[in-house]
Amino acid sequence: MSQETSLGAVEVSLSPLKRFEEYLQSRGKRLTQPQRLLIEHVFKRHDHFDADSLLEQLPQRGESGRIGRATVYRTLNKFVEAGLLRSFTLDGRTVYEHDYGYPQHDHLHCTECQRLIEFQSEELIRLRDQVASGFGFRVLGHRFIVNGVCDDCLKARRRTKRKVDMI
Repeated sequence: MSQETSLGAVEVSLSPLKRFEEYLQSRGKRLTQPQRLLIEHVFKRHDHFDADSLLEQLPQRGESGRIGRATVYRTLNKFVEAGLLRSFTLDGRTVYEHDYGYPQHDHLHCTECQRLIEFQSEELIRLRDQVASGFGFRVLGHRFIVNGVCDDCLKARRRTKRKVDMI
């Protein structure tokens, strides 16, 4: 579920690592080496991911720096609590994405290939605020995911089947 286009970044005063260290210190905890490795890995590039795909990318048994499954799950939860990652459920699994230093955005989700396309829409924000105002509701944020089928999957559906393709 990699992202092809970036929405840019929001300027932040601390790196994700420093922000997480600050979060841990406020709770009387210290940064561990596995947590450091995870935060460096997760923030190396912008991808949507689940815990299983993250585990597949990490060093395997016997390699130095191996991080266990339980540590990954616990640390991802801490990243969410610290405001570094946002999590949401998609097709019964928890998906994570960058939150810290990344702008508010929404998603188009292809239900066939699982691709997530990020987008921003000022019109959607205006509509959200107008609806909330009509109910006397104070908006703190929102998550909007449109499920459908992407252009690549639609094209693959339309492709005519040849006898050789059916073998």
